Amino acid sequence: METILFLAHTESDGSLGQAALESLAAARTLAAGLTGSTLIAGLVGGSVQSAADQIAGCGATRILGVAAADFASSRYSTDVVAVEALARAAAATIVIAPATSRWNRVLAGAAQRLDGRIDAHATGITAADGKPGLTRWYYRQRMEAVVQRTRRPWFILLEAGCAAAWNGPAGTAAVESVAAPLTDANRRTIVTGVQAPPTDQQTIRPDAKLLFVAGAGWTKAQPDGKAHSVEAEEIILDFLGKTKASLGSTKSLVDLSGEGQAVLKFMTHLNQVGQTGSTPRHPKGLATCCHGEEPHTVGWRFINERRAINLNPNCSWAQGKADVLYVADAFVVMRKVNALLAAK
Repeated sequence: METILFLAHTESDGSLGQAALESLAAARTLAAGLTGSTLIAGLVGGSVQSAADQIAGCGATRILGVAAADFASSRYSTDVVAVEALARAAAATIVIAPATSRWNRVLAGAAQRLDGRIDAHATGITAADGKPGLTRWYYRQRMEAVVQRTRRPWFILLEAGCAAAWNGPAGTAAVESVAAPLTDANRRTIVTGVQAPPTDQQTIRPDAKLLFVAGAGWTKAQPDGKAHSVEAEEIILDFLGKTKASLGSTKSLVDLSGEGQAVLKFMTHLNQVGQTGSTPRHPKGLATCCHGEEPHTVGWRFINERRAINLNPNCSWAQGKADVLYVADAFVVMRKVNALLAAK
């Protein structure tokens, strides 16, 4: 018999985010697949009542909460105490949490304190033959493995976008307060505020429905023999502003700055998609001015619908790596697209 603890932290408005609700759905599925298992929810935040009400109908037998001003912001020294307290209060054998930046920093330490084990980057959690298991990718997402453990407690960090978010009824939940005593040493790090770019300057949007990827072709010489990097920036930023798409890049483009070539000023290695970059999970993707080489398209394997714009009809996108290839000039196509979006 397993006791499954769904572990989540609240967002700045006191609610649970998309990734947390996806992990809740995975925890519910696992609990349903293991005979005699128990599902418990554990919440951490400045206040957890709103989050508890949000998931009141999820079927958890208990909703535990660690709530105080000290737990409102992400801080390892306080978060690890909260997680340990919740896991002990629930007597959890399996802990399922979203792979947010906050939990990614904390759960390994909590597992160590509880003499447990942890697996990160899980892409699925299932029950087979009465045993829990997780799926994850290895070797740059080229091999998928199923992992099972007998050691408990077992902490699992589930990647975002790998499960449909739970969307059940809200209600009024009874929250059991769990004590997580802190010392002055735990409070030594002080959170003074959050610095973030304005929303219209943010280019990496994990929840966006569309991934727009720019390749090195945007900075190369155009039919007139000249590079038009400034115009490329204007076209791309205009499109991102109108669609709120997430921006990706090829390695060749983000590496250009080290070669003394023209670059797109808003592009960094954080935007890189591929074997040495990220592996996003947007419903749709549009690649422009890149050729679809294997190291780059490794990062596209979880994109459901892939389209590309390239002047070369024999580029790698045409070799079965894109659902649709537009053989055209990306400058011309994207100017037209922006014009159509502006007219809506």
